[in-house]
Amino acid sequence: MGSDRLTRRRFVQGMAGGALIAGTTVAPWSFAQTGRYGAGVASTSASAAVLSGASFELSIGARAVNFTGAWRRATVVNGQMPAPLLRWREGDTVTLRVTNHLPVPSSIHWHGVLVPADMDGVPGLSFPGIGPGQTYVYRFKVRQSGTYWYHSHSGFQEQTGLHGPIVIAPRSGERYPSARDYVVMLTDWSDQSPEHIFATLKRQSDYYDRHERTVGDFFAEAHVHGLRATLRDWGMWGRMRMDPTDLADVSGYTYTYLMNGHAPAANWSALFGPGESVRLRFINGSAMSYFDVRIPGLDLTVVAADGQDIAPVTVDEFRIGTAEVFDVIVRPKADRAYTIFAQSMDRSGYARGTLTPHPGLTAEVPPLDPRPLLTMADMGMSMAGMKGMPGMAGMSGMSGMKGMPGMKDMPRMKDMPGMPSTGASAAGTASAAPSPHYTRAELGPGVDMLVRKPWTTLGDPGIGLRNNGRRVLTYADLYTLGGPLDPRGPGRDIVLHLTGHMQRFMWSFNGLKFSQAEPLRFRYGERLRLVLINDTMMTHPIHLHGMWSELQAPDGSFQARKHTVSVQPAQQVTYLVSANALGRWAYHCHLLYHMMAGMFRKVDVASSGAAAGERNES
Repeated sequence: MGSDRLTRRRFVQGMAGGALIAGTTVAPWSFAQTGRYGAGVASTSASAAVLSGASFELSIGARAVNFTGAWRRATVVNGQMPAPLLRWREGDTVTLRVTNHLPVPSSIHWHGVLVPADMDGVPGLSFPGIGPGQTYVYRFKVRQSGTYWYHSHSGFQEQTGLHGPIVIAPRSGERYPSARDYVVMLTDWSDQSPEHIFATLKRQSDYYDRHERTVGDFFAEAHVHGLRATLRDWGMWGRMRMDPTDLADVSGYTYTYLMNGHAPAANWSALFGPGESVRLRFINGSAMSYFDVRIPGLDLTVVAADGQDIAPVTVDEFRIGTAEVFDVIVRPKADRAYTIFAQSMDRSGYARGTLTPHPGLTAEVPPLDPRPLLTMADMGMSMAGMKGMPGMAGMSGMSGMKGMPGMKDMPRMKDMPGMPSTGASAAGTASAAPSPHYTRAELGPGVDMLVRKPWTTLGDPGIGLRNNGRRVLTYADLYTLGGPLDPRGPGRDIVLHLTGHMQRFMWSFNGLKFSQAEPLRFRYGERLRLVLINDTMMTHPIHLHGMWSELQAPDGSFQARKHTVSVQPAQQVTYLVSANALGRWAYHCHLLYHMMAGMFRKVDVASSGAAAGERNES
């Protein structure tokens, strides 16, 4: 049975039996730490799901899985999906022998782990890939601690199951110890092949957006906001050929959202004792999904971001972008179960699990939040910035937007934190370089919008999370302990626009997809600043291999050390990078289909050589 014929409810909830592999029910892993390196118990599966030590044998293959009532083929490691949890220790040298039993090439990339270029696992750069029947030996010294993950960088194998967690024990012990310790890996699964999904997006980019506004929505909005304001709003979106519901390219229409390999109905669970502290290591290992995570009834104390300890901050909810990692500590006091709830950013589905003091208990699953809608302010579009767009020539000023549906819930653009005042440039802050002034014609047919005045705040939780009555984590709340790794300021800036064309499903940096672009060239040892300006209506998680991205506050001060940085629509984000890793590295959007469509660059770090040649990258 194809996924198009399954009900949406089946996709949201999945099969109660979880993953079925080779006809046998497999309860995907969870791991309870006992406080001693290499020791522990697998609380819901065989101990083979957790591999510890310094020497590992990993086997890449294919197995049949069933999450929705239909059998499909998954890419697995040691017969498991997700792949085994790898436990390393800071300071050790690890050896991983990876054998590929697939009929096609494969690879493993150690996401966020600092390794030599030939150990990074990206075929075609400093590594040939692992051919069918071949074994590749990864060997490197572990120079950090914390929570990370690994996944394939070959084709769409990451989407089909080749992803797993890594926990690296610090030599000096955990800064924030806990009685129990669990990995919570969030992923998205589709019964459709990723090749089919990608081809569908290229033909019709909004195919999986089943939340598009209808005639009924039009009349409902007209009743609330008035006919004239509603006509104006719908007309502007129509002239731009965009849709305010387009928050995710691939949705719960085809995705079943998994927590540690369990569909929502299968209810992955983890035990606690009342009064115990429980560490939950959240990893977004999905291909295309952002999740908003909360545990109703519990405070979440965030203690690490992307594997790095931060000054603790307590919230009710956090958004985790694709490839991001957040460690939180909770302290359930009551003798009852709590739901771990991770809803997709577009509210088309959720992953769900349970924290429980006794096996078999469950808690109420909260309803999905209302579907959010993008507004012109979300997209950074003052009328001045829209004059060059089709149908916009006769519009000027902001007065025409005051009655638009949804605008009353948004701050005026000039009052948004970090937004430039009228006539000012966002690039005038201490954290950013001047933004090049492009026209759409200069950037070519692969770009359908530009943001002239991006906003620079880190304190906005994002679309669908503003003013929801809960304390929501933002990047402004993060502060990595220890400060910057390099005290130097930047010697030069590289400005990159995140660009795309929604209808054509074209994605790029500075209007150039990977096949058209020259590499970014870093001089070995230099300190530089990357300025990212999101000229699209999508949120992009940007990942630089091999080096830390040291996020800056709008005033230019150090904020946090990350390996993946989310950039919201119309936002400008800056971070410093020390080019201390020789070799060729990947730099890309971690939304898999965006990367495959062209939002990818090669970074060359060499001891000599010219800087990047494009005018907007120097």
